[in-house]
Amino acid sequence: MKIDWNQFLDHTLNITMNENYGVVYGDERKGDQATFYEIVFKTGKLIGSFEEGLLLEAVREGRLLKIFVPYNSIKCVEIF
Repeated sequence: MKIDWNQFLDHTLNITMNENYGVVYGDERKGDQATFYEIVFKTGKLIGSFEEGLLLEAVREGRLLKIFVPYNSIKCVEIF
């Protein structure tokens, strides 16, 4: 089923991801090891829809981020 995502532009989306992983690096001077974690959710305002996926905009730690989520990584979407 195809959805016209353009009707949800400027709405907040909470996307539950299929298996997807990230890495956080600690302070190397303190001997911190890299931490791997599972990315379960992506949340942000929908600002674009493309053939390959959705583009979200979010603010994290005072920085504006643009997040691209490929359709094959999406398990479920909540629209607010």
